[in-house]
Amino acid sequence: MMLPYAAVNLSTVTDGLVDHGSRVAGIALGAALLYLLTRRLLPRVLEGAIASGRRRELEPEEAQRADTLSRVLVHAAGAVIVTMAAFMVLSELDINIAPLLAGAGIAGLAIGFGAQSLVRDVIAGLFVLVEDQYTKGDVVCVGGVCGLVEDFNLRRTVLRDLDGTVHYVPNGEVRVASNLSKEFARVNINVSVAYHVDIDRAIEVINRVGQQLASDPQFAPDVVEPPQVLRVEDLGESGVAIKVLGVTERLRQWDVAGELRKRIKKAFDEEGIEIPFPHMVVIPRDESQLSARP
Repeated sequence: MMLPYAAVNLSTVTDGLVDHGSRVAGIALGAALLYLLTRRLLPRVLEGAIASGRRRELEPEEAQRADTLSRVLVHAAGAVIVTMAAFMVLSELDINIAPLLAGAGIAGLAIGFGAQSLVRDVIAGLFVLVEDQYTKGDVVCVGGVCGLVEDFNLRRTVLRDLDGTVHYVPNGEVRVASNLSKEFARVNINVSVAYHVDIDRAIEVINRVGQQLASDPQFAPDVVEPPQVLRVEDLGESGVAIKVLGVTERLRQWDVAGELRKRIKKAFDEEGIEIPFPHMVVIPRDESQLSARP
């Protein structure tokens, strides 16, 4: 089946450019100005909407969301503006665009059937934006991989993991999105002590270290709630596991948790509190007793 097309005569186009050059230039200039205006004003409108009309600076997470939304919407608006300007120019040159529109409709229908995964990716990306699941700069786990969101658009999410590997995840493949940096984060670690250690004394030392960490000028801006003992988590084979929980600013939980472990280890060494390690009991076999058995 042949698609309808518009027969374009080169001389007709040339004469049209001569006769209607000023109008064509005006359409092109208007399209360019409209795109520049959209590119300049849309980010400000989005920032104002996210700030809910209040005169205040956006939080880092809100600024990232506004940046992601503005980039995606500006690109979409640019595509619409260019398409409209192209059809206006063709119409100005007295070229019948009806066959072009009909052909584009049929071609779009055919492409739609062949690009269902692309449509699925775009729809999924739209929901990610509308629901604010994650934005550029967040640390997330999607599609079976985890990493920092380096780029995001309606079709795919680009992640970089700790090894520096870049992962391109189609948005349609995202079944569950786990955002590790949404608004705030938690330090969630288990600290084990040997069975012979006074558990109350160990808890007192851990709480003291957590308070000291929260008071340290280097880490105080990152700590929202000082790490404290939540409960005795488990009675293991070689020691008692103590659950320690604290609240930090987004993206700062890993640094705070690492520093907390280091300080707890030093405090335990000073207090003589033993951190358990696996033990193995070896019972030697007495060959003489084995040979004496009937």
